[in-house]
Amino acid sequence: MPRISPFQALVYEPSVAGPLDRVTAPPYDVITDRRRRDYLSASPFSVVHLDLAEGTDDPAHPESRYARAAQLLADWERAGAVVRMPEPTYFAYEMLVGPEGTERSILGLVCAMDLEPWGGSVIPHEHTMPGPVQDRLRLLRATATHLSAVYGTIAGPSQPLASLLHATAATPPLFSTVDEQGVAHRLWPIEDDAEIATWLAAEPLLIADGHHRYTTALRYREERHAVDGPGPWDRVLTLIVDAAEEHLPVLPFHRIQTAGEAVGTTGPVLDGLQTALAACSDEDLIAAVASREAAETVFRSIQLAGEAPAVRALHDELLDGAVPTDGLRFVHDAHEAADAVNSGEAVAAYFLPPTTPDRIRTVISRGERLPQKSTYFWPKPRTGMVMMPLDPPPPTHPPRTARTPAS
Repeated sequence: MPRISPFQALVYEPSVAGPLDRVTAPPYDVITDRRRRDYLSASPFSVVHLDLAEGTDDPAHPESRYARAAQLLADWERAGAVVRMPEPTYFAYEMLVGPEGTERSILGLVCAMDLEPWGGSVIPHEHTMPGPVQDRLRLLRATATHLSAVYGTIAGPSQPLASLLHATAATPPLFSTVDEQGVAHRLWPIEDDAEIATWLAAEPLLIADGHHRYTTALRYREERHAVDGPGPWDRVLTLIVDAAEEHLPVLPFHRIQTAGEAVGTTGPVLDGLQTALAACSDEDLIAAVASREAAETVFRSIQLAGEAPAVRALHDELLDGAVPTDGLRFVHDAHEAADAVNSGEAVAAYFLPPTTPDRIRTVISRGERLPQKSTYFWPKPRTGMVMMPLDPPPPTHPPRTARTPAS
């Protein structure tokens, strides 16, 4: 994989910003409009005020949401709500899932990773969409800060990395919080150790979550090179997890169809959403569809052909070419997808089963990619737990605004 290194992190100061559960958030692309409002109202220092700031989408407008995010971040740093760590640092990051006493731990290493073009030792598994890349690029231009980490996995196992992470996780964390789904997130700084980078040098990195952010970082690097040459923008904030050491559930993104005609609606009728979800099988290539029939929402199973994962077969066999590209929306919440059909907002919803990292790697080994928004690696690292600034800190005092003399 590309060279990794410690970095000077930007982190919240809870004594000023408040508890981490109120200022951190899930990745921007899984936050619904309703949840966005909740996060914005939870705290004036919520990272969602940066990641999904309020304001116009026009970056040339002085009150654009990108300019607002940049101003807020600078103001927070001046106020001490976010602070820079004194030295470049690696971090151990743990996500704990499940009831207390029976938790399942996912441990990874947070680092700065050198950017390289797709297809070398950084491997994508999904296609990206231009809209989200453009949005993230505008935000990165404005803030010059990676607000959340790209999430990547190595095939592993790396015993030295596992030993380091487990030993670190046995000590009190620097930060800890519990998210809305009951997942505990814990973070520890790790002193710079030149050997850490050598442990992973031969490991290709599969991007699990953050294809759009990685693509954005590549474009931003080229823009900064043209003006400033090499610099911190040559690296991207990354969480690396060893898939051989950690069990990584890969949940689906369900599809909401808002235009065109529903497809795949000839299979056996199923008794509601829960039955539809239970019928889905990645191994057997079974998906499900909900559509309106005679003023009712009807769920049916879809038997697909081809090879796993089922999301690839669904697109190859039914969706691609039959459903307009801009007529699909992607959600991880099956109830949200079903509600869209019930309300008449959607023509149909397509439900998919979980898959596995091994099946994803099999697709990649054939030189192929999955459709956009195919996988939902869960749990996800918390946006705002640790950030990576690319420019020096703002001036201690904001520049004075020129005043017009009184007449």
